[in-house]
Amino acid sequence: MEYQRKKRFTNFTIGLIFLFSGIEYAVILPTIWKYLQTLHAEPYFLGLGLSAFSLTGLLAGPLFGHWSDRTRRTKAIILFANLFEIVGNFMYFMGVSKWLLLSSRLVAGIGTGAGASIFGYLTRATAPEGRATVFAAVMACRQAGLLIGPAFNLFLRLCDFKLGPFVVNKYTSPGLFMCFLWMLLQLVVLFMYWDLPPRGALQREEQEIKQEEEEEGKDEEEKPLVAQDIQESYGSIQTADILELPQHSPSLPNGNLDQPSPSRSTSPFHSFSASREYLREEVVVLLSAQFITLFNQTALETMVTPLTQKYFNFGELENSAMYCLCGIEVIAGFFFVRWLSCRYADRVILAVGLVICNVSCVWFLIFLCKPRGSGAWLLAQFVIGVFLQVLGLPFVAVAQISLFSKVTAEKTQGFSQGLRRSVGGLATILGPLWAGGLIRNLYVMLGVMMGLLTLLTVMMGVSYKHLVEPRTKTNHTDTQEDCG
Repeated sequence: MEYQRKKRFTNFTIGLIFLFSGIEYAVILPTIWKYLQTLHAEPYFLGLGLSAFSLTGLLAGPLFGHWSDRTRRTKAIILFANLFEIVGNFMYFMGVSKWLLLSSRLVAGIGTGAGASIFGYLTRATAPEGRATVFAAVMACRQAGLLIGPAFNLFLRLCDFKLGPFVVNKYTSPGLFMCFLWMLLQLVVLFMYWDLPPRGALQREEQEIKQEEEEEGKDEEEKPLVAQDIQESYGSIQTADILELPQHSPSLPNGNLDQPSPSRSTSPFHSFSASREYLREEVVVLLSAQFITLFNQTALETMVTPLTQKYFNFGELENSAMYCLCGIEVIAGFFFVRWLSCRYADRVILAVGLVICNVSCVWFLIFLCKPRGSGAWLLAQFVIGVFLQVLGLPFVAVAQISLFSKVTAEKTQGFSQGLRRSVGGLATILGPLWAGGLIRNLYVMLGVMMGLLTLLTVMMGVSYKHLVEPRTKTNHTDTQEDCG
């Protein structure tokens, strides 16, 4: 079937978009610290560089989401957003100064705003009960990129030549490589992505066609008999005149039937109230979960590279191998959560994830703030902490995104997902800045993170009964396909 073919290609393209976003993060993060050092940048530029990427994504997400809600189109948005990724990564490759590198991350970050439109499309295209499995698969694609990315660093670190006036080395090559990948993605989106109708639209259309065919069949059975009776009684009336009667405007004793008015507002934001939509207990809790978990995650990611360099003398190769192993764990976690989501409620999965994150933060407070021992024992303490932090990520990420899509209106999902991603973007701005300024004071840094997690745990416990989707009719066929 043509529709199914287009749907498969479209889903493949969406997976590729998130795969490339993961690759970009994985090839740049392990090397940006030393790249900045070659440009004589101050230590706080590491936090600025990581935060700049999120800042413009924070601003672009709701705008692109609003655009997709208005037009119900995402292809043009993706093509437009990818242009910023291409330009931004080329600027990163040029590497003339620390300010150009900072600007490059600002420009590339705009491209991430298309993610809001994509999540809005996925929400409209999937049944609520199977939505967590779809989101888990999409997010697993990004984690696959995080897994594959370090492998690319293995050959990118060998680059040492000139391309015109620009030097291509292990620090600048990730920008050139990602510029090429995003250009390739433009072609894939152009030829393999379709703006398909939302879930239920095809079923409604098929039902309408079936009803029309049934009505036409009844008319065909009734009309000849009526025409024959009239001809026998009133010879002056012709059959053709009788058959033309249905073409007349339908009418009732009190007047004509109401016809759809083209001037009637069809905007998804008609009678939309932001305060009524977002200032609700369950929405506030889920947005808080988005902020706090991403704040803690990016803060830990920021401190990992300097700490591995300080305690274990890790270089870009060792860091890439570490991120590769973390990628394997996260992908396995997403597939495990995908399996769990077909059997347990989203709020249960979210609660499990929060417990794991709390244990991870306590572990870091005990063993990382004041390291005990050295060598293999110190490395084991560090590995266990990172393992626990990475383990909790898929549980929290999938559950809160799935729940958020269910407790907010489907017709404005693009804007809602943009708002959610903006809250996450704010967290990814503040997290690196917080960690970058407190590398030498881990008790304060980790203590605040532990306090935020405790606050979120209390909020979730108080609002647990509200963290459910509204009772609506769902398409069980779609749900079974998503979980299958």
